Amino acid sequence: MKKNMTSTKLIQKKINGEKISALTAYDASFAGLFSAQGVDILLIGDSLGMVLQGHDSTLPVTVEDIVYHTKCVKAGNQGSLIISDMPFMSYSTPEQAWENAAKLMQAGGNMVKLEGGKWLVETIKGLTERGIPVCAHLGLTPQSVNIFGGYKVQGREEAQADLIIEEALAVEAAGAQLLVVECITSKLSQRLSDSLSIPVIGIGAGVECDGQILVMHDLLGISTGYIPKFSKNYMAITGDMHKAIASYVEEVASQTFPGPEHSFN
Repeated sequence: MKKNMTSTKLIQKKINGEKISALTAYDASFAGLFSAQGVDILLIGDSLGMVLQGHDSTLPVTVEDIVYHTKCVKAGNQGSLIISDMPFMSYSTPEQAWENAAKLMQAGGNMVKLEGGKWLVETIKGLTERGIPVCAHLGLTPQSVNIFGGYKVQGREEAQADLIIEEALAVEAAGAQLLVVECITSKLSQRLSDSLSIPVIGIGAGVECDGQILVMHDLLGISTGYIPKFSKNYMAITGDMHKAIASYVEEVASQTFPGPEHSFN
């Protein structure tokens, strides 16, 4: 029987120089397929607002939406670590975060993910004190898309890169056990991976990260509309869903993916 992935095992993979694979998942069938193919992490992302619900951003997603899909993923999972996104404005105060995170953990999550840096330090401390592991999210944070003025690459200027490093060190010190970074330069990803003891998982952040995550719809070529530069359609290459997932896991492990064409300089 496959042993469950844990945050301790993920940290050991970083120490050993072994790359971590992650995918979004929203139901039992795909959760079973992904975990059986060796995907380390399943993320119930608020991306479901765009790929499942048809919205133009992640902002309409509710805690109840994530709870429902976490239960579905939990039912099909075969040992991957399950991370549940905390939706927009579901953690605006520490107390609100604790209450909503408890719902996600009770639904089957092993960890919750929050977007933001130093302003979340007390929230992260409070969550970990209450037995709720935290994955932080820096760089391009989709819930702040209206502040950024669109989906733009972060960390290109030295001052902005330094700030992201500072924010990352702060959330790690507060107790975060994992960090997702989105749409940042490869050079900054290298700095983050070298600076932090916790694993750094990238999406559009280059091969220098400790692991990679993709939205499942992009990997399987079923996304409509805009296709991000950092995505790769493995289904078009392999023609078989099982082979597509296995190929993704292997390419992450061998550092073949992401290539320069999927990264930002």
